[in-house]
Amino acid sequence: MLAKLRSWLIPLVYLSDNWISLIGVVLITTCTIFWLFLLPVILRGGPNDPYLGILIFMLLPGTFVLSLFLIPLGIALKKRAQGKTAGAMLNQPVSLDFRRVEVRRIFGFIAGATLINIVIASQLSYAAVNYMETVQFCGETCHTVMQPEFTAYQNSPHSRVACVECHIGPGASWFVRSKLSGVRQVFAVTFHTYSTPIPTPVRNLRPARDTCEQCHWPDRFNGDRLRIISKYADDANNTPSKTVLLMHIGGGDGKGIHGMHVGPGVTIRYASDESRQTIPWVSYQKSGQAPTAYAADGFKPEQLSKLTTRVMDCMDCHNRPSHTFQLAERAVDEAMASGKIATSLPFAKKQAMAALNGKYLTSAEASSKIPAAFEAFYATNYPEIARERASDVERSAKAVLAIYHRNVFPDMKVTWGSYPNNLGHNDFPGCFRCHDEAHTASGGLKITQDCSACHSVLAMDEQSPKILTDLGLITQAQPAGTNVVAAQNNSAK
Repeated sequence: MLAKLRSWLIPLVYLSDNWISLIGVVLITTCTIFWLFLLPVILRGGPNDPYLGILIFMLLPGTFVLSLFLIPLGIALKKRAQGKTAGAMLNQPVSLDFRRVEVRRIFGFIAGATLINIVIASQLSYAAVNYMETVQFCGETCHTVMQPEFTAYQNSPHSRVACVECHIGPGASWFVRSKLSGVRQVFAVTFHTYSTPIPTPVRNLRPARDTCEQCHWPDRFNGDRLRIISKYADDANNTPSKTVLLMHIGGGDGKGIHGMHVGPGVTIRYASDESRQTIPWVSYQKSGQAPTAYAADGFKPEQLSKLTTRVMDCMDCHNRPSHTFQLAERAVDEAMASGKIATSLPFAKKQAMAALNGKYLTSAEASSKIPAAFEAFYATNYPEIARERASDVERSAKAVLAIYHRNVFPDMKVTWGSYPNNLGHNDFPGCFRCHDEAHTASGGLKITQDCSACHSVLAMDEQSPKILTDLGLITQAQPAGTNVVAAQNNSAK
């Protein structure tokens, strides 16, 4: 027993006097002091500042572990450098009598230091893992790279759902995969080798049945739902109109949108390009039946091997459930419908679109030019409105700028339409990637493009849809433009 203790105690005593080991001692002492001061912050769940989080949960644990490694490394290198001298030093007699106070103190110090190091390392490692699963870490640590996705996430229906709930889900295997992928991403950010904009879709995203369907169960999405789409013209009155659709959602009954695509016993496979925006081949199968293959015009079977084939799930239509980027016109229409942009301001729609479609090299440039251009229009063409309704003009200008900052990010080359949304078919191909009546099976059967298969059109671009009046959702509308200044001049057209 004494011989074994002697074999490692002597190097510790005689060989630790080297600059590498001493640096390790200094670092581990410094880290311990930092840890003691930061412990209250760690126990509260972490700081609010993402950069302080990097210090506490990444740099501090990394430095702590490195310092523990430097001490034995310095001892080993010094032992190797001294050669026979070190060997002779190791063989000199040393008294390890535990009745001696000095020996007991040495072993007590080593045991205590080891125990403290284990506690600190374990606590820091646990805190670091927890921090790396927070929304703050995912969205704000790599600020420039993740700013578009984090901004969209904050304005999504899933803004209260942690990123890891969808991107990782439960279980150890996907946790390990995500951390290995994270290491690659850290190097990409460090050396600026990431793509701009970040390419989609995510190749190794966990299947939707393991994540989305923990909360959303397609079998239970039954029945029909009313959807009202508001639009505004770019005339002086910002003439409003509404489209009313009755969406046939369906579900476990095998009917409607969900029933036909992800209902019980339904398996759809498709082949596409890397972006999943071009789908030339689709296979549709119900349980107990042979699959039916549909191919686009000009598609040849030998092309299938060059495409990516996957089984359809929620993410093929709901491809941006938490990171939706709108087109400018859609965003302006929604802002006007919600009252953020005053519809009573003449040409508000037209001027908002003009400001948003300008060319801005940076977000800072957009921040100064968009509100200024919007406000300048009224100061020049409608000075009375600019003076008497300054608050409405300013509020609307800020809303237009907010639309830009939610959807356009020059640093990441994200602009209008950079990220297609496959839900629907008005702004992007979406449903029409398959439902174009150009995908034909061997017997001549086509994938339908019949509107009534997914929805019933109850009103199309009407100013006062009767159906909404009948349902009590709106009152009989006043004639369009009664609250808008009718005066127009050539410069405003």
